[in-house]
Amino acid sequence: MKKLVVLLAALAFTSIYAQDQQMPKQIKYTAHNKGKVYFFWGGNRDSYTKSDIHFKGDNYDFTVSNAIADDKPKGWHVDYINPSRMTIPQTNFRIGYFINDHYNISIGLEHMKYVMRQDQIANVTGNVNLPSTDAGSMYNGTYNNTPVNFYNNYIDYDHGTPFPFLTFEHTDGLNYVNTEISRVDDFSKIFGITNTDVFQVNLTEGVGGGFLYPKTNAQILGYKRHDSFHVSGYGVSAKVGLNLTFFKHYFIQGELKGGYINMPDIRTTAITNDTASQHFMFLERVVSFGGIFIL
Repeated sequence: MKKLVVLLAALAFTSIYAQDQQMPKQIKYTAHNKGKVYFFWGGNRDSYTKSDIHFKGDNYDFTVSNAIADDKPKGWHVDYINPSRMTIPQTNFRIGYFINDHYNISIGLEHMKYVMRQDQIANVTGNVNLPSTDAGSMYNGTYNNTPVNFYNNYIDYDHGTPFPFLTFEHTDGLNYVNTEISRVDDFSKIFGITNTDVFQVNLTEGVGGGFLYPKTNAQILGYKRHDSFHVSGYGVSAKVGLNLTFFKHYFIQGELKGGYINMPDIRTTAITNDTASQHFMFLERVVSFGGIFIL
């Protein structure tokens, strides 16, 4: 009897082992990306190269050389998740789709902010010839690489006089609407991580391009302050990032992105003939939170 039990047990074990060998091993969710959709929301900090900004209208034509500008950070703030105030901080939104295990295509909005410094002296070249009845005629004259102290000319343009020579910013914002193609590689093994469904480390790189849709806040030579959205130009960019995925679906991603922006058609006043143009390089640092799911 004992021999029969042992024999049956051995046969059962052999049968189970054989079936196990024939059945496919369970594939980890994070082993493949094809067909997955991801999205993220985050914030950014930005740096810009100096820029020559050309202003042109019916009665003026001048260039501010090597203008310095900064971003306008808000820091850690509830506005990042407050639906009614999400556009106030510098924010990033992106949604993408994996066309295979390594490559994805995406579309995103990068809401940066660009503020020309008022506490700077910059050289101005060109001419201003406003009618003498205009308040801004105080700045009439020919400028030949002439230093202008923007701080001394700056005043609260909503409440004060005289008017400033110039205030200029894209603060709602320097909106870069773009598409990207990116590659993602799992680097978990380098760190000894075996169960990537619990924690996964990915490296991502990408290139992209799109258009600039800034809301430019400007006041020039006493003209009424103008602040409206307008498609003003284009941008191209490249990025590298680190993605940390938790429990298959949730991730934190940090990115370093650099690019070039060219805006030849910036609205500056309510007069359609009044425009500005500029181009510059930017460096963007992004931290975002998101999710990844199979459709």
